[in-house]
Amino acid sequence: MAQLQINITEIRNNILKLNSYLKDNNIKWSLITKVFSGDKDFMKQILTPDIVKDIHSVGDSRLSSLKNLKELNNELITIYIKPPAKAYIDDVVKYADISLNSSYKTIIALNKAAKKQNKIHKVIIMVELGELREGVNREDLSFFYNQIFNLPNIEVVGLGSNLGCMYGIEPTYDKLLQLSLYKELIELKHGTKLDLISGGSSISLPLIENKKIPKDINHFRIGESAFFGTSPLDNKQFLDLCTDTFNFYTQIIELEEKGIVPDGIINDASIGHAAEFEEKDLGRTTFKAILDFGLLDVDQVGLTPDDKGIKLVGITSDMTVVDIGNNIGKDGKQKYHIGDNICLNPNYMSVARLLNSKFIEKKFISEK
Repeated sequence: MAQLQINITEIRNNILKLNSYLKDNNIKWSLITKVFSGDKDFMKQILTPDIVKDIHSVGDSRLSSLKNLKELNNELITIYIKPPAKAYIDDVVKYADISLNSSYKTIIALNKAAKKQNKIHKVIIMVELGELREGVNREDLSFFYNQIFNLPNIEVVGLGSNLGCMYGIEPTYDKLLQLSLYKELIELKHGTKLDLISGGSSISLPLIENKKIPKDINHFRIGESAFFGTSPLDNKQFLDLCTDTFNFYTQIIELEEKGIVPDGIINDASIGHAAEFEEKDLGRTTFKAILDFGLLDVDQVGLTPDDKGIKLVGITSDMTVVDIGNNIGKDGKQKYHIGDNICLNPNYMSVARLLNSKFIEKKFISEK
């Protein structure tokens, strides 16, 4: 069975380093656990008291994951990081202490549910800053706030933005300055105090390092940098965080010398695409290995072979084919055999999918 190995020690070290770094810059943060895919064992390994004590909150986009977080530690402040669906409003109030919102009708429903549960539900109003995903239009923000700030079971604790997640709009000083200015406008107009100005995710972290963050931006929602050590702004290592935290090992179940180009009429396959080949490859052969995972587990697009001589060439529902060239090592001997493992480095989305697959073994590694 293919196996995802998770380096618990390095992930915990990454979180502790981010804790220290953000504290030095007077910024609170939420650890975003989407990559967990609700895996309780993963949660238990990471979210120990020494790790969570300096984190403002733990966030996720799945209510089942928030439920698991509360079962693990009911004292955790939890944050639901996408606008709630009205069908699940009661569960949002039950499992999330804070939610990100951009709909007046949804907040009215949250107020009603919070009253029924005898709670005060906190909300962060998301502001549209150009990404065209969730967010109240900037020209409507003051009116929007005026409609909801006096709801008895709702506490508006801040403003937030989401950049770089759909169209790749880069977070900049000027973009986040707009969020800061809207904070000042609302506070002056309504005589209120907004505690959290949530300036984005891992993609915004380099702005702190480059001293290009407006002073009022005091909250971040971070997942990728904590678990992978990188910022998606440039996909490079952030600070000295560890980037070797997940390794996917998959076994060779067939190894044969075969043609590079298939033999027959090429048409759309059952997975919805037809392969393309160059004319120069006609009649040529190479060694191909079949690996024991497929699209039901993860898409090959998010996987990078540790061995640079390996090329991912095709995938079906439960098997993946790789080209390993002439299969001769530097010592002149056969490089790979049936039963050998090949290491693939998964990206953020791939890890989330692998953790969600019941066909992939998970192994937690703790270094002494």
